[in-house]
Amino acid sequence: MADLKYYDYPGFGEDAKKNYRYSQAVRVGDIIQVSGQGGWDPAKGLDTSPRDIEAQIYEAFKNVDLALKTAGGKGWSQVFKVNSYHVPVDAEVIEIVSRNFRKWCPDHSPVWTAVGVARLAEDHMRIEIEVQAYDPEGAKKA
Repeated sequence: MADLKYYDYPGFGEDAKKNYRYSQAVRVGDIIQVSGQGGWDPAKGLDTSPRDIEAQIYEAFKNVDLALKTAGGKGWSQVFKVNSYHVPVDAEVIEIVSRNFRKWCPDHSPVWTAVGVARLAEDHMRIEIEVQAYDPEGAKKA
């Protein structure tokens, strides 16, 4: 595990590491793996997710970007794989996520798997997004 470098953004990221023993991102050579990001305010934590599904999805995309940049990446432009978990997954959710892909990934289309689940970590969470990103330049600096 010595070759792995773990990253946690300030606020919720650091709290999650301390309280729950997990990190927001890990670098494995040229790859950054980001743990599931919800629609929370990263400075305040899990219970700050907006109740509106569109706002929660947008915040989750922002948190992915923050986790990638905390790990030395450039953000969504380097993402090649996305897994998203939804309560529920329906046409409205798919359209909102797709709209965010167009905003955050205007020059490429990552592979994506969307899964409907019964529940996420907190009752009010409606989405969680985990990604993998390719970052050869950042790996040289890490």
